[in-house]
Amino acid sequence: MVKFFSIIKPLVRGLMKLVGMTPQLVEIEPGTTIHIWVPTQTINKTTPKTFHKPNKPVVVLIHGFALNGILTWLFQVLNLSKNYSVYVPDLIFFGGSVTDKADRSTGFQADCFAKTLRKLGVDKCIVVGFSYGGMVGYKMASLHPELVESLVLSSTVIELTKSISDASLKSIGFSCWKDFLLPESVEGVKTLLSIGSYKFPWIPDFVFKDFLKVMLKNRKERGELLEASVIKDNEASSLDHPQIIYMLWGEDEKIFNLKLAQTMKEQLGDKASLQYIKKAGHLVQVEQPALYNQHLNKILSLKAQGQ
Repeated sequence: MVKFFSIIKPLVRGLMKLVGMTPQLVEIEPGTTIHIWVPTQTINKTTPKTFHKPNKPVVVLIHGFALNGILTWLFQVLNLSKNYSVYVPDLIFFGGSVTDKADRSTGFQADCFAKTLRKLGVDKCIVVGFSYGGMVGYKMASLHPELVESLVLSSTVIELTKSISDASLKSIGFSCWKDFLLPESVEGVKTLLSIGSYKFPWIPDFVFKDFLKVMLKNRKERGELLEASVIKDNEASSLDHPQIIYMLWGEDEKIFNLKLAQTMKEQLGDKASLQYIKKAGHLVQVEQPALYNQHLNKILSLKAQGQ
């Protein structure tokens, strides 16, 4: 069987080296280590495991549930790295990020990322969160407002309440997130990507087989993350936040659809904006990378101008 992801891994590493990105393992406390791609120029070559402060505006890209950080955001890293200090962490139990702690909440993920960024010398950042990563990003902004200046959210919800979870699952024909996001067969992977796409391309089965083997590890722990992400409606936190929130959606989003996005925008108030990208679904930044990058660069430039 052709090992697709084994082939592309060195290619991705080569591309990252060309744009000045290097992977690092950062132990934030005993038992918890975060794998994160950082600007190479921030690494202190004379003192191991220490870092210089970034010399450009910082953008942190947080991935969702299917792929690791760098594969989710590859097109955005290639586009942004010239003008921004880009950091791409892997969520815990994805890539090389691990913990021996029992906490599976989005708040724990957010705290881990905040601690990691501070160890890397980051004082302020703009967080871009996709899908589950958007929930982690919003929690990070809520818990660490001094760190997160503003948010860009795509294909996500602020918090996955029981009512939103039930409605979203019903709309895609599933009864639980584990069955959808942790498929056990080639057909399950095809369904996952088909629902997540505007127009699902033909891909040979060996890619899906390799995806199952390489990308869907730590199934038990990831299942626990999914269970912990759904909260009771009456436990939803206040939407009072100091940051500006930019919402960037695929027009054909099926999981967290445009009606839900519009409702969230209204709930977030005047500090939130919502833009759509045509011919894109849940995987908006992968399906329409040029348009997504165009919108994202405009948002980042507005932030640089204090808007």
